[in-house]
Amino acid sequence: MVISKDRKVEDIVNILEKLYPKTPIPLKHKDPFTLLVSVVLSAQCTDERVNQITPILFDNADTPLKMSRLPVGKIEKIIRPCGLSPQKSKAISGLSKLIVNKHNSKVPQNFKDLENLPGVGHKTASVVMSQAFGYPAFPVDTHIHRLAWRWGLSTGKNVEKTEKDLKRLFPESKWNKLHLQFIFYGREYCPARGHKLEVCIICSKYRRKEGFK
Repeated sequence: MVISKDRKVEDIVNILEKLYPKTPIPLKHKDPFTLLVSVVLSAQCTDERVNQITPILFDNADTPLKMSRLPVGKIEKIIRPCGLSPQKSKAISGLSKLIVNKHNSKVPQNFKDLENLPGVGHKTASVVMSQAFGYPAFPVDTHIHRLAWRWGLSTGKNVEKTEKDLKRLFPESKWNKLHLQFIFYGREYCPARGHKLEVCIICSKYRRKEGFK
């Protein structure tokens, strides 16, 4: 039996909406700047660990100006449990200085300026644009990339192609929420390791295999 992409997409949206009608932002923050820093810290680190470290960091500096004045060495010492601390501390210091000097101490609200900040790639910019400013975006990391391939939604060899495929398949009005629903579902039902087909509702129906198009 051949299952159409439209049918599959509708079914996946309904499953995710039923399981996760509310999608709280996993990274604790109080404004666009603290969200931006938290997303930078989340690279190759769990949200849980980031949320343990950011209160300590933001007690020392919670604005671009304060962070720009904090010694890089002190930032590195605080964020060490998040991993990649030498690179991340330099990026956080650098982006803070650039925000102060070039953007009047305000996080820019466009992709071009965000992606020109140190340590900020397209995925990080997409998260900030969607979660801080409500701009329609579909941030794709390696986990969402994996889910999209498993479910036959994309044949993308990289996250850029997968993002284009997902944006084409799903309505723009649902992008921001779906990004978080994908993340929540992946963690609970469709992990990279220890995946159990009988537990994963979507994979048990739509795992990539012959017959899907």
